[in-house]
Amino acid sequence: MYPTSTSRFLLARHGVILLVLTVTLTTHAAAENGPITHCLLLAEYGKGPNRLLELDANGTQVWDYRPPSTTVIFEVQSNGNILFGYGGKPTGVREITARGVQVFDYVSQSMQVFGCSRLANGNTLVAEQGPPQAVEVNSKGEVVHVTPLQTSHESYHLQVRNVHQLAHGNILAAHEGEGAVREVDSTGHVVWEYTGVENAGDAQRLANGNTLISCGTQKRVIEVTPGKQTVWEFGDRDAPELNLTWVSSIQPLKNGNIIVGNFLRGQEGRGAHVFEVTRDKKVVWKWDDHRLVQSLATVRVIGEWSGWSVSVCQAPSPLFFRYDQGVFGW
Repeated sequence: MYPTSTSRFLLARHGVILLVLTVTLTTHAAAENGPITHCLLLAEYGKGPNRLLELDANGTQVWDYRPPSTTVIFEVQSNGNILFGYGGKPTGVREITARGVQVFDYVSQSMQVFGCSRLANGNTLVAEQGPPQAVEVNSKGEVVHVTPLQTSHESYHLQVRNVHQLAHGNILAAHEGEGAVREVDSTGHVVWEYTGVENAGDAQRLANGNTLISCGTQKRVIEVTPGKQTVWEFGDRDAPELNLTWVSSIQPLKNGNIIVGNFLRGQEGRGAHVFEVTRDKKVVWKWDDHRLVQSLATVRVIGEWSGWSVSVCQAPSPLFFRYDQGVFGW
Protein backbone atom coordinates (compact mmCIF):
# COMPACT_ATOMS: atom_id res chain seq x y z
CA MET A 1 0.00 0.00 0.00
CA TYR A 2 1.35 3.42 -0.93
CA PRO A 3 2.03 5.90 1.90
CA THR A 4 -0.18 8.98 2.18
CA SER A 5 2.53 11.15 3.71
CA THR A 6 5.82 12.43 2.41
CA SER A 7 8.21 9.68 1.34
CA ARG A 8 11.68 9.57 -0.15
CA PHE A 9 12.59 7.54 -3.16
CA LEU A 10 15.37 6.85 -5.62
CA LEU A 11 14.70 7.49 -9.26
CA ALA A 12 16.95 5.84 -11.82
CA ARG A 13 17.17 5.99 -15.61
CA HIS A 14 19.42 3.90 -17.84
CA GLY A 15 20.70 2.12 -14.74
CA VAL A 16 22.15 5.27 -13.16
CA ILE A 17 20.90 6.66 -9.84
CA LEU A 18 20.25 10.32 -10.52
CA LEU A 19 18.62 12.01 -7.55
CA VAL A 20 17.03 11.54 -4.16
CA LEU A 21 14.14 13.91 -3.47
CA THR A 22 10.94 14.30 -1.51
CA VAL A 23 7.55 13.81 -3.16
CA THR A 24 4.12 14.08 -1.57
CA LEU A 25 1.52 11.44 -2.45
CA THR A 26 -2.02 12.52 -1.62
CA THR A 27 -5.14 10.40 -1.83
CA HIS A 28 -8.43 11.95 -2.88
CA ALA A 29 -9.72 11.44 0.66
CA ALA A 30 -6.75 13.32 2.10
CA ALA A 31 -7.16 16.12 -0.44
CA GLU A 32 -10.67 16.76 0.85
CA ASN A 33 -9.16 17.83 4.17
CA GLY A 34 -7.06 20.57 2.62
CA PRO A 35 -7.09 23.07 -0.25
CA ILE A 36 -7.35 21.65 -3.76
CA THR A 37 -4.31 22.30 -5.93
CA HIS A 38 -3.54 21.27 -9.48
CA CYS A 39 -0.46 21.25 -11.67
CA LEU A 40 -1.54 22.35 -15.14
CA LEU A 41 -0.43 22.17 -18.73
CA LEU A 42 -2.25 24.55 -21.04
CA ALA A 43 -2.23 25.86 -24.58
CA GLU A 44 -2.38 29.64 -24.56
CA TYR A 45 -4.07 31.00 -27.67
CA GLY A 46 -5.64 34.33 -28.60
CA LYS A 47 -4.31 37.76 -27.75
CA GLY A 48 -1.38 36.33 -25.84
CA PRO A 49 1.46 34.22 -27.29
CA ASN A 50 0.61 30.81 -28.72
CA ARG A 51 2.52 28.47 -26.42
CA LEU A 52 2.36 25.43 -24.20
CA LEU A 53 2.69 26.48 -20.59
CA GLU A 54 3.19 24.40 -17.44
CA LEU A 55 2.15 25.71 -14.02
CA ASP A 56 2.97 24.25 -10.62
CA ALA A 57 0.42 23.76 -7.86
CA ASN A 58 0.79 27.41 -6.84
CA GLY A 59 -0.01 28.62 -10.36
CA THR A 60 3.60 29.60 -11.03
CA GLN A 61 5.09 29.12 -14.48
CA VAL A 62 7.79 26.44 -14.54
CA TRP A 63 8.17 25.84 -18.28
CA ASP A 64 6.90 26.97 -21.66
CA TYR A 65 7.33 25.93 -25.26
CA ARG A 66 6.61 27.80 -28.50
CA PRO A 67 5.23 25.39 -31.13
CA PRO A 68 6.12 25.83 -34.82
CA SER A 69 2.67 27.25 -35.61
CA THR A 70 -0.84 27.54 -34.20
CA THR A 71 -1.49 24.90 -31.54
CA VAL A 72 -4.78 24.60 -29.67
CA ILE A 73 -4.98 20.88 -28.77
CA PHE A 74 -2.45 18.66 -27.03
CA GLU A 75 -2.26 15.39 -25.11
CA VAL A 76 0.06 14.48 -22.23
CA GLN A 77 1.52 10.99 -22.56
CA SER A 78 2.13 8.54 -19.71
CA ASN A 79 5.89 9.13 -19.97
CA GLY A 80 5.45 12.90 -19.66
CA ASN A 81 5.87 13.62 -23.36
CA ILE A 82 3.48 16.03 -25.05
CA LEU A 83 1.68 15.30 -28.32
CA PHE A 84 0.18 18.28 -30.16
CA GLY A 85 -1.20 19.31 -33.52
CA TYR A 86 0.17 22.35 -35.31
CA GLY A 87 -1.81 24.16 -37.95
CA GLY A 88 0.56 26.20 -40.08
CA LYS A 89 2.39 25.47 -43.30
CA PRO A 90 3.52 22.74 -43.03
CA THR A 91 0.92 21.25 -40.71
CA GLY A 92 0.91 18.05 -38.72
CA VAL A 93 1.42 16.43 -35.32
CA ARG A 94 4.54 16.57 -33.17
CA GLU A 95 5.65 14.87 -29.97
CA ILE A 96 8.16 16.49 -27.65
CA THR A 97 9.69 15.48 -24.35
CA ALA A 98 9.03 17.44 -21.18
CA ARG A 99 12.11 19.53 -22.07
CA GLY A 100 10.88 20.30 -25.56
CA VAL A 101 13.05 17.82 -27.48
CA GLN A 102 11.30 16.56 -30.61
CA VAL A 103 10.86 12.77 -30.76
CA PHE A 104 8.12 12.41 -33.38
CA ASP A 105 6.82 14.54 -36.23
CA TYR A 106 4.19 13.76 -38.83
CA VAL A 107 3.79 16.27 -41.65
CA SER A 108 0.30 16.11 -43.12
CA GLN A 109 -0.68 16.63 -46.74
CA SER A 110 -4.01 18.13 -45.66
CA MET A 111 -4.78 21.82 -45.31
CA GLN A 112 -4.63 21.90 -41.50
CA VAL A 113 -4.30 19.73 -38.39
CA PHE A 114 -5.24 20.58 -34.81
CA GLY A 115 -6.63 17.41 -33.19
CA CYS A 116 -4.58 14.33 -32.35
CA SER A 117 -4.49 11.35 -30.02
CA ARG A 118 -2.06 8.53 -29.19
CA LEU A 119 -3.61 5.10 -29.70
CA ALA A 120 -3.24 2.04 -27.51
CA ASN A 121 -1.12 0.32 -30.20
CA GLY A 122 1.39 3.20 -30.14
CA ASN A 123 0.23 4.75 -33.39
CA THR A 124 -1.08 8.31 -33.60
CA LEU A 125 -4.55 9.42 -34.67
CA VAL A 126 -4.47 12.68 -36.63
CA ALA A 127 -7.53 14.86 -37.25
CA GLU A 128 -6.96 16.26 -40.72
CA GLN A 129 -8.97 19.12 -42.20
CA GLY A 130 -9.35 19.69 -45.92
CA PRO A 131 -10.50 16.99 -46.41
CA PRO A 132 -11.90 15.97 -43.00
CA GLN A 133 -10.51 12.57 -42.04
CA ALA A 134 -8.93 10.66 -39.17
CA VAL A 135 -5.54 9.35 -40.23
CA GLU A 136 -3.69 6.67 -38.27
CA VAL A 137 0.09 6.88 -38.62
CA ASN A 138 2.79 4.67 -37.12
CA SER A 139 5.94 5.72 -35.27
CA LYS A 140 7.72 6.28 -38.59
CA GLY A 141 5.02 8.70 -39.74
CA GLU A 142 3.65 6.21 -42.25
CA VAL A 143 -0.10 6.19 -42.89
CA VAL A 144 -1.64 2.83 -41.97
CA HIS A 145 -5.35 3.70 -42.16
CA VAL A 146 -7.59 6.59 -43.21
CA THR A 147 -11.13 7.04 -41.90
CA PRO A 148 -13.23 9.63 -43.75
CA LEU A 149 -15.21 11.98 -41.51
CA GLN A 150 -18.51 13.63 -42.38
CA THR A 151 -19.35 17.28 -41.77
CA SER A 152 -21.43 19.88 -43.58
CA HIS A 153 -18.89 22.61 -42.84
CA GLU A 154 -17.02 23.34 -46.08
CA SER A 155 -14.28 25.67 -44.82
CA TYR A 156 -11.42 23.43 -43.67
CA HIS A 157 -10.37 25.50 -40.64
CA LEU A 158 -13.30 24.36 -38.45
CA GLN A 159 -14.03 20.92 -39.87
CA VAL A 160 -12.51 18.74 -37.12
CA ARG A 161 -11.14 19.38 -33.66
CA ASN A 162 -10.43 16.66 -31.09
CA VAL A 163 -10.67 12.98 -32.05
CA HIS A 164 -10.62 9.85 -29.88
CA GLN A 165 -10.58 6.17 -30.73
CA LEU A 166 -13.10 4.25 -28.65
CA ALA A 167 -12.49 0.85 -27.05
CA HIS A 168 -14.20 -1.02 -29.92
CA GLY A 169 -12.23 0.85 -32.57
CA ASN A 170 -14.74 3.47 -33.68
CA ILE A 171 -13.73 7.11 -33.75
CA LEU A 172 -15.47 9.93 -31.88
CA ALA A 173 -14.90 13.31 -33.54
CA ALA A 174 -15.90 16.87 -32.66
CA HIS A 175 -16.86 18.98 -35.69
CA GLU A 176 -16.55 22.54 -34.43
CA GLY A 177 -17.83 24.48 -37.43
CA GLU A 178 -20.97 22.41 -37.82
CA GLY A 179 -21.52 22.09 -34.07
CA ALA A 180 -21.77 18.32 -34.18
CA VAL A 181 -20.24 15.23 -32.57
CA ARG A 182 -20.12 12.00 -34.57
CA GLU A 183 -19.04 8.43 -33.95
CA VAL A 184 -17.95 6.61 -37.08
CA ASP A 185 -16.72 3.09 -37.80
CA SER A 186 -13.49 2.29 -39.63
CA THR A 187 -15.12 2.98 -43.01
CA GLY A 188 -16.46 6.39 -41.96
CA HIS A 189 -20.05 5.21 -41.58
CA VAL A 190 -21.86 7.31 -38.95
CA VAL A 191 -23.17 5.08 -36.15
CA TRP A 192 -24.08 7.86 -33.69
CA GLU A 193 -24.25 11.64 -33.70
CA TYR A 194 -25.29 14.58 -31.57
CA THR A 195 -25.92 17.93 -33.24
CA GLY A 196 -27.09 21.39 -32.28
CA VAL A 197 -24.08 22.47 -30.20
CA GLU A 198 -21.91 25.47 -31.02
CA ASN A 199 -18.15 25.32 -31.56
CA ALA A 200 -17.85 21.77 -30.24
CA GLY A 201 -14.15 21.39 -29.52
CA ASP A 202 -14.14 18.04 -27.76
CA ALA A 203 -16.32 15.04 -26.93
CA GLN A 204 -15.32 12.15 -24.70
CA ARG A 205 -17.03 8.81 -24.23
CA LEU A 206 -17.46 8.03 -20.54
CA ALA A 207 -17.27 4.62 -18.88
CA ASN A 208 -21.06 4.55 -18.49
CA GLY A 209 -21.51 4.85 -22.27
CA ASN A 210 -22.61 8.48 -22.18
CA THR A 211 -20.76 11.25 -24.00
CA LEU A 212 -19.38 14.41 -22.42
CA ILE A 213 -19.38 17.38 -24.82
CA SER A 214 -17.84 20.84 -24.63
CA CYS A 215 -20.42 23.16 -26.16
CA GLY A 216 -18.20 26.12 -26.99
CA THR A 217 -20.05 29.40 -27.28
CA GLN A 218 -23.21 27.88 -25.83
CA LYS A 219 -21.21 28.31 -22.59
CA ARG A 220 -21.96 24.87 -21.23
CA VAL A 221 -20.82 21.27 -20.78
CA ILE A 222 -23.33 18.47 -21.28
CA GLU A 223 -23.46 14.73 -20.77
CA VAL A 224 -25.79 12.89 -23.14
CA THR A 225 -26.92 9.27 -23.31
CA PRO A 226 -26.71 7.05 -26.40
CA GLY A 227 -30.38 7.99 -26.83
CA LYS A 228 -29.32 11.67 -26.94
CA GLN A 229 -30.95 12.64 -23.65
CA THR A 230 -29.13 15.25 -21.59
CA VAL A 231 -28.55 13.80 -18.11
CA TRP A 232 -26.15 16.44 -16.81
CA GLU A 233 -25.39 20.02 -17.74
CA PHE A 234 -23.28 22.84 -16.34
CA GLY A 235 -23.55 26.30 -17.86
CA ASP A 236 -23.03 30.00 -17.34
CA ARG A 237 -26.19 30.36 -15.25
CA ASP A 238 -24.87 27.83 -12.74
CA ALA A 239 -21.87 30.01 -11.84
CA PRO A 240 -22.07 33.55 -13.33
CA GLU A 241 -18.88 34.57 -11.51
CA LEU A 242 -16.84 32.31 -13.80
CA ASN A 243 -17.77 34.39 -16.87
CA LEU A 244 -18.15 31.32 -19.07
CA THR A 245 -17.39 32.53 -22.57
CA TRP A 246 -16.34 29.57 -24.68
CA VAL A 247 -16.09 26.07 -23.18
CA SER A 248 -13.07 24.85 -25.09
CA SER A 249 -11.82 21.75 -23.26
CA ILE A 250 -13.03 19.11 -20.82
CA GLN A 251 -11.20 16.58 -18.65
CA PRO A 252 -12.99 14.06 -16.42
CA LEU A 253 -10.97 13.39 -13.27
CA LYS A 254 -10.69 10.10 -11.42
CA ASN A 255 -12.62 11.58 -8.48
CA GLY A 256 -15.65 12.10 -10.77
CA ASN A 257 -15.25 15.85 -11.08
CA ILE A 258 -14.66 17.65 -14.38
CA ILE A 259 -11.95 20.13 -15.33
CA VAL A 260 -13.34 22.75 -17.72
CA GLY A 261 -11.28 25.10 -19.87
CA ASN A 262 -12.87 28.51 -20.48
CA PHE A 263 -11.58 30.29 -23.61
CA LEU A 264 -12.02 33.97 -22.76
CA ARG A 265 -12.04 35.20 -26.34
CA GLY A 266 -13.21 38.82 -26.31
CA GLN A 267 -13.55 38.66 -22.52
CA GLU A 268 -9.88 38.70 -21.59
CA GLY A 269 -9.23 39.85 -18.03
CA ARG A 270 -12.56 38.64 -16.63
CA GLY A 271 -13.53 35.28 -15.18
CA ALA A 272 -11.81 31.93 -14.71
CA HIS A 273 -9.49 30.32 -17.24
CA VAL A 274 -10.15 26.87 -15.82
CA PHE A 275 -12.18 25.36 -13.01
CA GLU A 276 -13.11 22.04 -11.39
CA VAL A 277 -16.78 21.28 -10.93
CA THR A 278 -18.50 18.42 -9.11
CA ARG A 279 -21.47 16.44 -10.40
CA ASP A 280 -23.72 18.42 -8.06
CA LYS A 281 -22.49 21.58 -9.84
CA LYS A 282 -20.27 22.86 -7.05
CA VAL A 283 -17.16 24.72 -8.24
CA VAL A 284 -14.43 23.48 -5.89
CA TRP A 285 -11.37 25.04 -7.57
CA LYS A 286 -10.51 27.63 -10.20
CA TRP A 287 -7.50 29.38 -11.73
CA ASP A 288 -7.73 32.91 -13.11
CA ASP A 289 -4.31 34.57 -13.38
CA HIS A 290 -4.90 37.15 -16.12
CA ARG A 291 -1.42 38.62 -15.82
CA LEU A 292 0.17 35.33 -16.88
CA VAL A 293 -2.40 34.17 -19.44
CA GLN A 294 -4.97 36.11 -21.45
CA SER A 295 -6.87 33.16 -22.92
CA LEU A 296 -6.37 29.44 -23.36
CA ALA A 297 -7.73 26.76 -25.67
CA THR A 298 -6.93 23.44 -23.96
CA VAL A 299 -5.98 22.74 -20.35
CA ARG A 300 -5.09 19.51 -18.59
CA VAL A 301 -4.42 18.60 -14.98
CA ILE A 302 -1.17 16.64 -14.89
CA GLY A 303 0.02 14.21 -12.23
CA GLU A 304 -2.97 11.89 -11.81
CA TRP A 305 -1.75 8.34 -11.44
CA SER A 306 -3.76 5.24 -10.51
CA GLY A 307 -6.22 7.20 -8.41
CA TRP A 308 -3.49 9.04 -6.51
CA SER A 309 -2.48 12.65 -6.94
CA VAL A 310 1.23 12.41 -7.63
CA SER A 311 2.90 15.59 -8.76
CA VAL A 312 6.52 16.43 -8.24
CA CYS A 313 5.81 20.00 -9.32
CA GLN A 314 4.04 20.38 -5.97
CA ALA A 315 7.35 19.93 -4.16
CA PRO A 316 8.10 22.80 -1.76
CA SER A 317 9.89 25.85 -3.15
CA PRO A 318 12.69 26.40 -4.11
CA LEU A 319 12.91 22.85 -5.44
CA PHE A 320 12.18 22.69 -9.17
CA PHE A 321 12.00 19.26 -10.72
CA ARG A 322 11.18 17.96 -14.16
CA TYR A 323 11.93 14.58 -15.62
CA ASP A 324 13.05 14.16 -19.18
CA GLN A 325 15.55 11.73 -20.64
CA GLY A 326 17.38 11.59 -17.31
CA VAL A 327 17.72 15.37 -16.95
CA PHE A 328 16.79 17.13 -13.74
CA GLY A 329 16.59 20.77 -12.76
CA TRP A 330 17.28 22.17 -9.31
